Amino acid sequence: MKEVEVIKAKNTLSSRSFRQTLERLRVAAYCRVSTDSEDQKNSYNSQMQHYTEYINSKAEWTLAGIYADEAITGTQTKKRENFQRLINDCLNGEIDMIITKSISRFARNTLDTLNYVRMLKEKNVAVFFEEENINTLTMDGELLLTILSSVAQQEVENISANVKKGLKMKMQRGELVGFQGCLGYDYHPETKSITINQEEAKVVRYIFERYNEGMGCFVIAQELEKMGYKTKRGNTTWAESTVMGILKNEKYKGDIRQGKTFTVDPISKRRLDNLGEEDQYYIRDHHEPIISEEMFESVQQIINRRSRNRKTSNDKRETFTRKYTFSCMLECGFCHGHLTRRSWHSGSLYHKTIWQCVTATKKGKKFCKESKGIPEVMIEQAFLESYKLLCYNNKDIVEEMLQRIESALCSCDSAKEINRIEKAIASVNKKKKKLLDMRLEELIDQEAYEEKNSELAERLTYLNDELMEYNNDEARVKNIKKRLADFRKVLENNETLTEFDRTVFESIIDRVIVGGYDDEGNADPSMLTFIYKTGFTNNVDGSKYKPPRKNSKGKKDVDNASEDKLCSFSTNDNNKLCSYNSDDTCGDGCGGLSK
Repeated sequence: MKEVEVIKAKNTLSSRSFRQTLERLRVAAYCRVSTDSEDQKNSYNSQMQHYTEYINSKAEWTLAGIYADEAITGTQTKKRENFQRLINDCLNGEIDMIITKSISRFARNTLDTLNYVRMLKEKNVAVFFEEENINTLTMDGELLLTILSSVAQQEVENISANVKKGLKMKMQRGELVGFQGCLGYDYHPETKSITINQEEAKVVRYIFERYNEGMGCFVIAQELEKMGYKTKRGNTTWAESTVMGILKNEKYKGDIRQGKTFTVDPISKRRLDNLGEEDQYYIRDHHEPIISEEMFESVQQIINRRSRNRKTSNDKRETFTRKYTFSCMLECGFCHGHLTRRSWHSGSLYHKTIWQCVTATKKGKKFCKESKGIPEVMIEQAFLESYKLLCYNNKDIVEEMLQRIESALCSCDSAKEINRIEKAIASVNKKKKKLLDMRLEELIDQEAYEEKNSELAERLTYLNDELMEYNNDEARVKNIKKRLADFRKVLENNETLTEFDRTVFESIIDRVIVGGYDDEGNADPSMLTFIYKTGFTNNVDGSKYKPPRKNSKGKKDVDNASEDKLCSFSTNDNNKLCSYNSDDTCGDGCGGLSK
């Protein structure tokens, strides 16, 4: 076997770099402090001074700059602007070495530490950690660096756990944590208390009152913008989510619930809504309320009804209460928007209820030029005519629809839900009795008893409210079944409806298209197209059923006509915040059903 000659290594990997021809290394320092406290600021200034003097004292080094981030955490490098600038300068070949106090100053995330060290190593840029005495270009492997950076990350997690524990202890003592004030309240950090801001409180009361009247968040937000009211941050633009956040905030009834959100981990700092994963802390009668508890609970019931229909609807979103017969049933034949219910000349002799295209009323007439307000009575009378034609010519279609509706009602599981809730209520009451016995026997202390008893009381209140809702649904279903039976008798006797019946209308009609174009292409705002649930379509000329005008020429009421002048507003009270009355029939401000 031939002899092998070994040629000894003389250079390092860094000798390949162009910087070897330079006389001195371009060294930059990086320093960081996590908070803006006075001690940290002194440390920050000391670090900058130290590295400036230290680098200048080395004959083989030249100062390439001091990069520093003040009052920024080290867990995420994206938020550290000067750190990112340092890395970019290194990649651009402007720096040969980075010097920093320790691994924890460079990054407290193991993954970030390794990624940046490897990235810089490929460019022959060294990172020198003073405390650990590690030079990334000369170290043997990454094992030691990985271990030390993991220790730094663990330190962050321990600090985060201690901080979280301290915050929870403050919440248990009833102290405000993380609250800086909200619309309607001013926060006083010296006393950690909140007081009512009377000007802002007017806006809060208006929002609750309008929502309780049936308005949606979108409509309320637009009204606030038109009236020039500002948010807590001074913005003149109101979002639906802002209004909803106010409506759900228990602070307005004088209570406080803390711990609504929580941090998943200290590295990503991702926050989530607390849905029971962490403890929450509720304080009743903490401060002066802006609205009554009755008003707040009424609003919450409306919110729950609307959200429940969103969750349970399998096809398309339904209305929250179907307060009005034509809610979400009318579609504009020109812009395909929806119609919303409005009151004209409210409080006068000339009062009437009409349905208008939402596009025209909200965006302006130029966006839907052909549409006009349609009196509610005109739609009702037109339906009676359409129904008459259907019964004479398509009686089998009506019978099929009735059978389908009755089948759906029979499959309703309200009875099962009522039985389930009643069992749950009985179980909670049993637990409350057992809990009281344990307290009387002194098996648990007073504090534990009150805490658990409060939880059971809240659960009982929720179940009773749910039971009331299902009982109301059950009564409604029975009433509809009775009216359908009466309607079937009318159908069998070949009788026609003499008065508008909501149950009949909702039983057989899918939607009504208001307005359209005739055979010659002319716009006809009074055209009504009834689309039945079986697909049958019937056009009716609505103008034939238009009610006579109460203020037509020559007609005069000797008692009140002089006092009740025509007015496009629904109220003459100028002190109210809204100048018109609009019935938001879908409860979301859209006035109708989205397709």
